Parts: sequence; structure tokens; C-alpha cells
Amino acid sequence: MELLSVSLGVYYGDFTVAAASENLTASQGKALTVLRRGPAAMRALAETMTCDASNMTGIIDRLEKRGLVRREADASDRRVKNVILTAEGERVTDAIRAKMHITHDGLARLGEQDRDTLYALLERVFVATPAD
Repeated sequence: MELLSVSLGVYYGDFTVAAASENLTASQGKALTVLRRGPAAMRALAETMTCDASNMTGIIDRLEKRGLVRREADASDRRVKNVILTAEGERVTDAIRAKMHITHDGLARLGEQDRDTLYALLERVFVATPAD
């Protein structure tokens, strides 16, 4: 647990510095990163980022003013607003990832097989749902 905590701390620090270099807060950068996977409803985005819906609204407002995201009514329920990454938002997200030098350097110290193993283990621990 301790090593995982240290690892996440290094990653988060690296991410925060990279986001700041694009004049974004860590929360704004995280929202862009989540949206890089695809559009999301405001409520789902708030749940994914474990923040209050009112905080999410403020984060998205600021990103929208910069042209990094846009809101769009959901096709099946016009009351639901989906947030979509713009082309500029994709560029900024990619720039943040590219500037995460500590993370890239650490991963570069692993061979391809070790990176694949790490990916599989992280996916098993944090993403995969246990079989019933």
C-alpha cells in the first residue's frame, strides 16, 4: 500500500505540474483526461471525478470558456447535458500527457514485457470487475 501511495503521489505531482504548464488546475486537467475517453454526462463526470456536481459545473464552465470542451444536449433526454472534448481540448490533453516527464522516464525504465505486465496488473486491481 505504501509503494502504491508513493507511486500515485509522484504521478499526481507530475500531472499537476504538466496541467499547470497549460494554465489548468489539476481538476481541470483530470476532467479533460476523463473526457479523452469519450463524451460524458455532467453527473457521470462528477461521479468519476468524485466531486460535487456544483464543483463539476464550475470546472466545465472554465474549460468551456477556453474552448476545450462543449456541452450538448443528450439525444435521448434533452435535460441531460453531455460534455464533449473539442479538438483544442484533445490537443491540450495530449500536451499534458507529453509533459509528464517523471512518469514517462519511470515507464521507460521498464521493458515492453514489464510494461504489459504492469498494465495488466493495474487493470486487474483497479478496472476489472470481479466475477460473480
